[in-house]
Amino acid sequence: MEIIPAIDLKGGKCVRLYQGDYSKETVFSEDPVATALKWQDKGARRLHLVDLDGAASGEVRNTRAIEDIVKNTSLAVELGGGIRREDVVEQLIQLGVQRVILGTVAVEQSELTRRIIKRFGDAIVIGIDARDSYVTTHGWQKISRITAVALSSMMAGIGAKRIIYTDVKRDGTLTEPNFEATQELVNSLQIPVIASGGISSVDHLHKLAAIGVEGAIIGKALYTGDIDLSEALAVA
Repeated sequence: MEIIPAIDLKGGKCVRLYQGDYSKETVFSEDPVATALKWQDKGARRLHLVDLDGAASGEVRNTRAIEDIVKNTSLAVELGGGIRREDVVEQLIQLGVQRVILGTVAVEQSELTRRIIKRFGDAIVIGIDARDSYVTTHGWQKISRITAVALSSMMAGIGAKRIIYTDVKRDGTLTEPNFEATQELVNSLQIPVIASGGISSVDHLHKLAAIGVEGAIIGKALYTGDIDLSEALAVA
């Protein structure tokens, strides 16, 4: 199982939200590159980046920070947040982003999503962010009428190679992942699932590995010290 540290960008800074609430923000660092290098030095090989400003606005906003991280680290970067056009996907890949995460567009524009997946293949990941089983969009600010399982199955059906599943109500809470929903998703799909949201102990990583997820994204727990990245990587 791959351990993936997360950096959420807002106003060019590393922040964490509580349950996806933009009004409940904690700034952990004003230097995203230094933070990324910290995780790299501890052994990380991949970095999960979220442009929170982009997710809310529908346009990538933290381009400078994203570009600096790509250029100044050896980390394989996956990026989500406000990516809703094919030309933007192309630009990000040319910039050096290895994986582009599609969220809102997967819910609202399935044909465009199909075309992007067909063109870019493994470089595209579908981000399924759910609250009470239903997928959220627009930076977690809106709730759709489609369930996480239904959307994941639909995306797998049009060629998606990988899903990132986040339980919004667990994100940033330091409680625990939604193991039941994650298990349901893994059981319903034939493509890999990466888990995110609420991971706050090494024990959680053991349980997720037993469920069969491909990877685990860790955010707030790394910044608070509840999980040591080196230890987590060794366990994985």
